[in-house]
Amino acid sequence: MALDSPNGTPVLDGHAMAERLARMIQLPTVSAELAERGSDPFEDFISLLRDLYPLTHGHLEQERIGELGLLLRWRSTAPEADPVVLMAHFDVVPADEAAWTHPPFSGHIEEGWVHGRGALDDKGPLLVILEAVETLLAEDFTPERDVFLSFGGDEEIYGSAAAGIAQSFQDRGVTPWLVLDEGGAVVEAPLPMVSGQTAMIGLGEKGLASIRLSCSADAGHASAPDGLTAVARIGRAVGRLTPSTFPPKAPEAVTRMLQVLSERATGPGQRALKLLGSSSFLTGQALPRVGPEAAALVRTTVAATRIEGGTADNVLPSSASAVLNLRLIPGDTTEGAVERARNRIDDALIDLELISGSDPSPQSPAEGPQFHALAEAVRASYPEALPAPYLMMQASDARHFHRFAPAVYRFAPLEMSAEQRRSIHGVDERVHTDSLVRGTLFHRQLIRNLL
Repeated sequence: MALDSPNGTPVLDGHAMAERLARMIQLPTVSAELAERGSDPFEDFISLLRDLYPLTHGHLEQERIGELGLLLRWRSTAPEADPVVLMAHFDVVPADEAAWTHPPFSGHIEEGWVHGRGALDDKGPLLVILEAVETLLAEDFTPERDVFLSFGGDEEIYGSAAAGIAQSFQDRGVTPWLVLDEGGAVVEAPLPMVSGQTAMIGLGEKGLASIRLSCSADAGHASAPDGLTAVARIGRAVGRLTPSTFPPKAPEAVTRMLQVLSERATGPGQRALKLLGSSSFLTGQALPRVGPEAAALVRTTVAATRIEGGTADNVLPSSASAVLNLRLIPGDTTEGAVERARNRIDDALIDLELISGSDPSPQSPAEGPQFHALAEAVRASYPEALPAPYLMMQASDARHFHRFAPAVYRFAPLEMSAEQRRSIHGVDERVHTDSLVRGTLFHRQLIRNLL
């Protein structure tokens, strides 16, 4: 499908976009394998962008920040105005080819769908930013604020590219008017009682903590166990960290989301959402009953992601460990989360170590000119979608800007079904060409209206 842009020209070619995205996907920029395989795919990707978007690279100033940070600056008619930062990352997570319908790095195109690792996270969102800039340059358009394109190559390993880019803004005394990164998407029926499309715009994100549990025990022969082994003790500790470890609490972004979504509900559902939107306590009690995604909006979550211990089938292990991944609700802190986990485990022989962590981000306003600009861009590209605030549950590169930027949002202007959302970091990730076209329209409208 080809769609006219808001001012009538040019016609956006979804098939050509799909071909360009396929070429991006074919470069396996797996950051988890960077140390082992080297940076050649990442450098090839940056070179590919120069080939695919000649106007962008001919007109915008380019700067490499760190090993994997790329910053492009589009100068405006008003250089004194606070700029806009459009973010994306070009690294991806690993993919088990045996589980995929089409090879994950083939960039296979079929019936309007582009298949491959990164199609949604985050090469598709990166592509629609560049498509918008390239087509606007073809029209000799100049924005009314400087527009920075911030692309990082190590987001999936919590690397330093975006942190370095954000620090460069601080060092230069530049405060962005608006920062936009990946996060929410255009979804259908975001809650069981809500119908129609909704554009979920993240006002903030949960915090992140990785905690290692470890214990030691006397080794020995497995034929004569004496009490809990190190593996059993770690297993018991993990089992004690149930969903109720952290009490529910509804951030303002979530109650505001419910208020907005009530506009798309009818009858008892509408009354229920309005009631929940008026009470953070009721929201905290109700959403965990809807399902795991809804529960994660109002609670710090704990997931055991790695466990190690033992050397042989017939030897009692002398040590064992597990790694916990926590996503912290606003109001909780990494320090407090470690202490609560320690109290819940209640075992003096279990050591807890905070491997890494960052507190939840502040929440950007759901009103004001920046959010309004995003909402207007949604209406231009997805006329049926209702712009709604929400809280992002994952970590993004945008968190590095929250130290000094007042308006940081998380929204990828692509349609994503529940199945597609599950494919992110999963199998059979894919995006439709119609969505690429509409995502380009979103960014064109946003850039055109940066007043």
